[in-house]
Amino acid sequence: MPLHIIVCIKSVIRTAPDGVGRRSPDNSELNLFDRPALEAALQLKASQDASVTVLSMGPPVAVEALAEAQAMGADRAVLISDAALAGSDTLVTSRVLAAGIARLAPYDLIFFGTRSSDSDTGQVGPQTATLLDIPFVGGVKQIQAGPEGWEIQRLMDDWEEEWQVASPAAATIHARAFKPRPIALVGIALAHQRIDVQTWNLADLGLAAHQVGLTGSPTRVTNLQKVKRQRTCRMLEGEPQQQVAALVDYLTTKGVMES
Repeated sequence: MPLHIIVCIKSVIRTAPDGVGRRSPDNSELNLFDRPALEAALQLKASQDASVTVLSMGPPVAVEALAEAQAMGADRAVLISDAALAGSDTLVTSRVLAAGIARLAPYDLIFFGTRSSDSDTGQVGPQTATLLDIPFVGGVKQIQAGPEGWEIQRLMDDWEEEWQVASPAAATIHARAFKPRPIALVGIALAHQRIDVQTWNLADLGLAAHQVGLTGSPTRVTNLQKVKRQRTCRMLEGEPQQQVAALVDYLTTKGVMES
């Protein structure tokens, strides 16, 4: 039976607005950190008999990100979209994705990006795995099939670890581990011309409105704000050795370094 790999992706806000963010076609894009996760799945697909499904939760505009994933090589795309989902936090997002993944069963692997560029929590991957009660490994840089399960290398801070897990399993893919393949403009055009995305609502997943959105979320985003940093530049004069000495003296004075 072919392997089934599910990649959870997100359509994110390209630039932070003032106030509460609203996704629209002109300010949304496929999450930067989801691209390596999709690439990891596509490389496994190329080396084994496998299919790749991309799954996303969001407003209808998320179809754009799913179409891009299909242009990269995904076989199937599913969007979970319902007006009641507005305001969902990471816990509700994980609950909804877990319900969607259960409907897509059977599956062997579930890949996530390390985090999303618009909220930067890194919570959805491990939370979804917990709700599904399957093994989870974060920061994966390499994965391959072994005689007794999946052999995984992961990078956490400055430590590299080796793990072995059985299917089904979930993982977040290290942002620098897999370089996403370029997509030809003609591929993107074709993907958007014949968008083939299934759309599910809460009823399809057996969820009720009170379980999702702001009502079901223990946390909520109240506001987005651009942070302005005041930066100054100080030029160090003299020869390189003099510049180094001046820099060390400055950092010591500021308490950044100890003398």
